[in-house]
Amino acid sequence: MSKQYTVAVLVGSLRKASINRKLALALADLAPPSLQLKIIEIGALPLYNEDIDVEPAPDAYTEFRNQVKATDALLFVTPEYNRSVPAPMKNAIDVGSRPYGQSVFSDKPGAVLSASPGAVGGFGANHHLRQSMVFLNVQMMQQPEAYLGGAGSFFDDNGQLSDSVKPFLQKFIDAYAKWVELHHKA
Repeated sequence: MSKQYTVAVLVGSLRKASINRKLALALADLAPPSLQLKIIEIGALPLYNEDIDVEPAPDAYTEFRNQVKATDALLFVTPEYNRSVPAPMKNAIDVGSRPYGQSVFSDKPGAVLSASPGAVGGFGANHHLRQSMVFLNVQMMQQPEAYLGGAGSFFDDNGQLSDSVKPFLQKFIDAYAKWVELHHKA
């Protein structure tokens, strides 16, 4: 039996009915047995402020860092706000990357899926997030790239994933599973 990897899933949208959260849950359902996807909540993190990040650090910072540190890999599922990542996602990156030299993201394999009701599917957010992760020494999956436009039509009224997007999501999560196995640091 192959190893099972725990994947920290960070969802950039805080909305209860978020398309991106639904996509993260759909990816968890489609994931092969080698991956266990776990959404780590980012909405309660106070804005990163080095003045309050002292011993003891805020409980929310410590809990978030410990949860991410305990995982084997990273998966970011995010919309695009103003051609970049939403503020909660950027804040989570800042919290997890501090204190300097103690990033909880470093050396983990990662991937990003961006989705938007608009036509470009979060292209700007996807690339901004990749840029931050490369700086933080995350081994980001290159292919398949995942910018999903028209995401408002991916789920029916009962929350069921459309058959039109399911094959792409399956291809993405299967490629990601291979990426994690190849790049995971024991």
